[in-house]
Amino acid sequence: MNRLTGIIGLAAALLCAMPATVHAQRFNARDLMRAQQEGRGTNLYGSNPYEETGEEGEDQNRADTTKKEKRTRKPLESYFFSDSIRALNNFKWNIRREYNRVDIQPLDTTLTDWRIDYPFYREDVGDIAQGALGQATLPFDYFRRPQDFDFEFASPYYAYTYTMENVPFYNSKRPLLRMTYIESGQKRFREENFNIMHAQNVSPSTGFNVDYKSRGTRGQYLWSRTKNHNLSVAVSHTGKRYAVHAGYFNNHIEKQENGGAVGAWAIADTTFEMPSGVPMKLADAKARNTYRNNAFFVTQSYGIPLRRMSEEDFSMAGLTAVYVGHSFEYNSWSKVYSDIRAPYTDERDHRNPDGSFASAQYEYYKDWYIDPQTTRDSLYERVISNRFFVQAQPWDRNGVVGTIDAGIGIDLHTYGQFARTAYLSGRYAKVSKTSYFAYGAVGGKIKKYLDWDANLKFYPSGYRGGDLSIGGHVALTGFLRGHPLILEGRFSLERRSPNYWQENLLSNHYVWSAPLDKEHETRFEVKFEVPDYAFEAGARFGVVDSKIYYDADSRIAQSGGNVSLTSVYARKDFRLGGLHLDHRALLQWSTDQQVVPVPLLSAFLSYYYEFWAVRDVLRLQIGLDGRFHTDYYAPGFNPALSAFYNQREIEVGGYPYVDLFVMAKWKRMRIFLKYQHLNKGLFGSGAYFSAAGYPLNPGMFKIGISWGFYD
Repeated sequence: MNRLTGIIGLAAALLCAMPATVHAQRFNARDLMRAQQEGRGTNLYGSNPYEETGEEGEDQNRADTTKKEKRTRKPLESYFFSDSIRALNNFKWNIRREYNRVDIQPLDTTLTDWRIDYPFYREDVGDIAQGALGQATLPFDYFRRPQDFDFEFASPYYAYTYTMENVPFYNSKRPLLRMTYIESGQKRFREENFNIMHAQNVSPSTGFNVDYKSRGTRGQYLWSRTKNHNLSVAVSHTGKRYAVHAGYFNNHIEKQENGGAVGAWAIADTTFEMPSGVPMKLADAKARNTYRNNAFFVTQSYGIPLRRMSEEDFSMAGLTAVYVGHSFEYNSWSKVYSDIRAPYTDERDHRNPDGSFASAQYEYYKDWYIDPQTTRDSLYERVISNRFFVQAQPWDRNGVVGTIDAGIGIDLHTYGQFARTAYLSGRYAKVSKTSYFAYGAVGGKIKKYLDWDANLKFYPSGYRGGDLSIGGHVALTGFLRGHPLILEGRFSLERRSPNYWQENLLSNHYVWSAPLDKEHETRFEVKFEVPDYAFEAGARFGVVDSKIYYDADSRIAQSGGNVSLTSVYARKDFRLGGLHLDHRALLQWSTDQQVVPVPLLSAFLSYYYEFWAVRDVLRLQIGLDGRFHTDYYAPGFNPALSAFYNQREIEVGGYPYVDLFVMAKWKRMRIFLKYQHLNKGLFGSGAYFSAAGYPLNPGMFKIGISWGFYD
């Protein structure tokens, strides 16, 4: 609590020092959709919020000859942003790696999802989780699982790490500072979630921002300490013709590895009074993973109008134009895994003829190829990417054919790991590969009724030669009594090469070197949405051939035929006055559970009451969150490989996991109170696992705040 008190004091000091403030903007994804569909403001491109006028209350129509006329600052004129987006006080976006486009994102300043402090639980029905904050996860929904992560061994931490396409950029009419701190548990087991963000514009078109997040746990269970540090620094200029986005990001992850509980009995039974007493398979604190990532990128484009611009042309969005641009990225990842040889004992391995339990001793890893007692596996990957693109705007950016994109790219890959002959010397054996590709896209819209796009990417030669990606999307929007009804369809076809590590690995516990076939995958999706009534339903179907996966022994395997995946997802949020009844459910079927294991049903339910305790000052949320999935052979997690594998020993599921929360928003400050795992020991089987062998957190109380400052 000392850290929390210090942060509150710092926030109060900053608040007192600020001469002027504005209310936090209440804005979410649903508001964004409505704003884009309806359009806000009377001016086609929005008013200029940066105009410097006279003193407040002064008659602006009367000339004041005693004062010098104040200069009007140039407004935000970028073709990236629509009128409804410019009208917002603050907004953020991400850039596309290969196209001259941005994706607008909502600012999280409301109570909407504030209660969900684990980032991997915010999408759909959430993830398969190792347990605590900062640990490895994998989406329940097969179609959301990372397919082409920059560094495969870090993909279980996708919900935490920065990448080029999720580094945020901000446009704020006033400097924006936000701090968040949440903690839980006793000091020696504490879980901490801290982040701070500062964004500031030096002009309507130019700004910079810094985001830092520190998330992790000291561990409720033995050897489960985790630290995640993520930093992004970004600078942007979105002018009338010239746009540039540049950023640096760093991801640093340190994680103790315990291999999971020795058996489900250690959790389901009440043998151990404290979680720290549960025996684990990696029985020594020296088993750990360390990941380091440094990256820098810059993307810039220049617009060339094909007719003379007049003073009435606020931006280039409505003109025939051509944009030329370049994107560069340097990205390096490293991973070090270490452990020592130490057997573990399962005290309830089997029963004797008389019914008593008999113990047995095991080793977590079957093989020790390089050193029979100590492991230190080090891997390194670097990619330097260059992309040159052209974007044509035949009529206007929102026309039937709004943009036509084309580009070429080259990626220079470097992979490093210890060679067998150089293991003791600590030298890397490095391999360099080069991939060439060309890509293109076309998209447009018909007023507010239809949006469509299609894309193509092809690797003609070099590393990944023959890889192909084709995709298409169409969205139809109708209106019923002013409420939008949206029907979307998507299609994708991919032919992708295995990544380097799937074909080449030399480590103390796993060694393979064999070529694999390309994966072939086709996906279809249809979705119907009524945003104003918080309703969404969709179905997805996919067929994947030659699927690459980690088998029951944690070794690389490839399916010999097709595997079909089908999913049906529905979301409906009911509201009766202040009572909210939110439902998300996912049904999935896999034709081969040994290759792609998925639960039949996964669900997230949230029931809460939201009301004004003090009108326009203090708003409260009080309720329950519940998560559930049916029994299935859930993936296990292998620490040496940093990968989920398809174990076939135990089934996991059938246990509801319930949280009780009280959330508050007092002016610009949000307050967080939660008791996680309310039902521990009350109902359910007691085997509260999500990933095989890794128990979720037991009951614990959390407290925190998030405070925003605008000046």
